[in-house]
Amino acid sequence: MAADVKAPPLRPFAEPPALVPGAMQASKPYVASAKMQEAIGFPGELTEGWEGRALDKMGELLGKYRSLRVYLDSCVHCGACTDKCHYFLGTGDPLNMPVARQDLMRSVYRRHFTLAGKLFPKLVGARDLTKDVLDQWYSYYNQCSECRRCSVFCPYGIDTAEITMAGKEIMDAAGLGQKYSNEIIGKVHRIGNNLGLPGPALADTLEGLEEDVKEETGVDVRFPLDQKGAEVLLVTPSADFFAEPHVDSLIGYAKVFHAAGVSWTLSSHASEAGNFGLFIGSYDQLRTIAMRIREAALELGVKRIVVGECGHAWRVAYSMWNTLAGIGAGGEDDFARKLQSQLDSRYKQPMHICEFTHDLIGRGALRLDREANDHRVVTFHDSCNVARASRMGDTPGGQFEIPRAIIRAVANHYVEMAPGTTHDATYCCGGGGGLLTDELLDLRVKGALPRMEALRQVADGRGVNFMATICAICKAQFTKVLPYYGFKMGMVGGVHQLVSTAIRLGEPR
Repeated sequence: MAADVKAPPLRPFAEPPALVPGAMQASKPYVASAKMQEAIGFPGELTEGWEGRALDKMGELLGKYRSLRVYLDSCVHCGACTDKCHYFLGTGDPLNMPVARQDLMRSVYRRHFTLAGKLFPKLVGARDLTKDVLDQWYSYYNQCSECRRCSVFCPYGIDTAEITMAGKEIMDAAGLGQKYSNEIIGKVHRIGNNLGLPGPALADTLEGLEEDVKEETGVDVRFPLDQKGAEVLLVTPSADFFAEPHVDSLIGYAKVFHAAGVSWTLSSHASEAGNFGLFIGSYDQLRTIAMRIREAALELGVKRIVVGECGHAWRVAYSMWNTLAGIGAGGEDDFARKLQSQLDSRYKQPMHICEFTHDLIGRGALRLDREANDHRVVTFHDSCNVARASRMGDTPGGQFEIPRAIIRAVANHYVEMAPGTTHDATYCCGGGGGLLTDELLDLRVKGALPRMEALRQVADGRGVNFMATICAICKAQFTKVLPYYGFKMGMVGGVHQLVSTAIRLGEPR
């Protein structure tokens, strides 16, 4: 597969592509097996009557989420979103324009749920939900990373991600699921993390990290697992446990906790921050996965819950954990109330690891040697789900300022990428939304084009040689696609990788 993948040539920045109709119509991920589907509660395949199941689910979603109906009704095809999608910019396929991708569902909605579509379907662009239409949904809704960049520019605030998520949930209900996302959800149900890493293997990994850090620093930095009575439960993406560059951020977290004298633990029951229920639009899956974290927090008796560097995990934690699992105010069942009384109300619940570290830096609680990162000229990639679907700190824009403040505290050389490519207008890495799978590598490489163009500007013009980010998917995506654009794989890493390099342990503050 990889041998056939070619990166598009880098262009003058922000130049719209030429239209290439049908360019990506054959791009689609592997379909989940019947066993995989049924294991997480969906029909195994498209059996007789799938059309009815799909339309029933669509009707249910339209009744449950008023926003979905508003989004499907309110688009006026103004074109403001057309050139805002990284996949359209990279592929030129007009069905990757956000407005066109929305219309794949809008046409079916009009046919089956509006009077005009029932009476005069051709006049209003309505069409029946046929197998060909479903196949088109499967291809193009799996070419949307749910990054929501188009929504920033939509004058009506239409959230294309919500339409994509609804499309995926409808397909799952009909028996057509995506292998990558649904297989990962199944692993979390069975084992507790996206990688299917069992408890003993996780314990061995953490012991190895303790030995590595001892060898590097001469200090006994612990990586605790299932430690009852610890103050902090850290929930982090499972890639942090072994993959590069992710593991360097986990080492950074551990050093921060050690330097601050804060007891912490990971949980073998809920070792995963990521929640792919978001990607397939399933509230039930979101809640089932989030409940593992509540169970672990209650079992271990922690006072605080901190989330590691994972973009969509922070979106779910910040926006949804309160009602999904009663972490923070919102949950009303007995166990939610029990957890709310257990957690320390003096702190944000949950808290992002960047908020935790930023607070310590502000109080002078960490000894940092910025010169240790002098071999790096750093830029920062804002991850979509952090930038456009969450916040940090106590002021608007904290999700932008806090990571940058940490970088400036641990590194002397920092450069911003071009305006319009960062903050709430940030470009997606190209691998989010459940698309980080090898059979979609061609799409992922093309979707990374706008970010690569912005990175090339600062690499060539300002000497940038390190791009920091706070998302596991961004790190995994960039390590794969950077070489296609002539960059070194190791050019990407975490904010806490920089912290790990700069922090000084065992020395007086």
